[in-house]
Amino acid sequence: LRVPGRKCVGAASAMAERARPARGEVAPPPPPECPGTGSEQAGQAAACQGCPNQGLCASARPAGPDPAIEEIKEKMKTVKHKILVLSGKGGVGKSTFSAHLAHGLAEDETKQIAVLDVDICGPSIPKIMGLEGEQVHQSGSGWSPVYVEENLGVMSVGFLLGSPDDAVIWRGPKKNGMIKQFLRDVDWGEIDYLIVDTPPGTSDEHLSVVQYLSTTHIDGAVIVTTPQEVALQDVRKEINFCHKVKLPVIGVVENMSGFVCPKCKKESQIFPPTTGGAEKMCHTLNVPLLGKVPLDPEIGKSCDTGRSFFSEIPDSSATLSYRAIIQRIQDHCRHSCPQEERNL
Repeated sequence: LRVPGRKCVGAASAMAERARPARGEVAPPPPPECPGTGSEQAGQAAACQGCPNQGLCASARPAGPDPAIEEIKEKMKTVKHKILVLSGKGGVGKSTFSAHLAHGLAEDETKQIAVLDVDICGPSIPKIMGLEGEQVHQSGSGWSPVYVEENLGVMSVGFLLGSPDDAVIWRGPKKNGMIKQFLRDVDWGEIDYLIVDTPPGTSDEHLSVVQYLSTTHIDGAVIVTTPQEVALQDVRKEINFCHKVKLPVIGVVENMSGFVCPKCKKESQIFPPTTGGAEKMCHTLNVPLLGKVPLDPEIGKSCDTGRSFFSEIPDSSATLSYRAIIQRIQDHCRHSCPQEERNL
């Protein structure tokens, strides 16, 4: 709306101009039955009919909480532990770590493990876990996960694409809706560990997951980094994000930490820790260092072929590092579990 001699004003400003009394006039008092601007009935109650401020009150009426939050709370009652895997920087091996954390936990056949891939634009979990080309099936109880093993299920937007090369070009609200569906509509059943693999950064997907799980118990976040400062810079932001949204930090994993030549056994630093690496950062920020995983070409090969690195090379130094880290995560989850669940 353009007014001669004035700057453009939007529809909201125009509405305010119309509702505001002319200079010298006294604004009419609100009707006695006025519900008030803070009420959910503001601008909608019978008393609001004919009020000059009805439009303003209705447009400013505070939105109630998303009903999906309560629905997700009910759904998550069958999930004992929820772990978010985060990374500030892309390409540090976060999805690889998520997949192998799931494989390691699933080695206990008495436990039910699930992986939820909320990396909407870059879903790599189906490839890493050997599920590329699989599709999601729907039943009366919701979407059925795709299973790697009887006790290891996976859900990813990658299963909903026609081709692995298809680009997902979505803005925030559509991503938010997809994550809501994953948390509310997937029929996970009884789950011991739900591992949520997130994209790099601190954006829509992270906020959506934390918001929708806000009324449930989240055990915490595992943050993956590499040793060099350019990765650590973004990890500090990730830790700051966790503090701001009150998400516990289980600890940091330093991935690609050194390379041991398989022939001469000499160790080299492919990504030099010029500022002390994750160890110094964790000490400075007072967060746990869960462990360091060496760079091993076999890990990359196992991801490309969709097989568990643990079963391919069970005695490698990387496998031993992974197992020690997984044990520390399990210990944290046991101690962070609400008291009533520990007594079950």
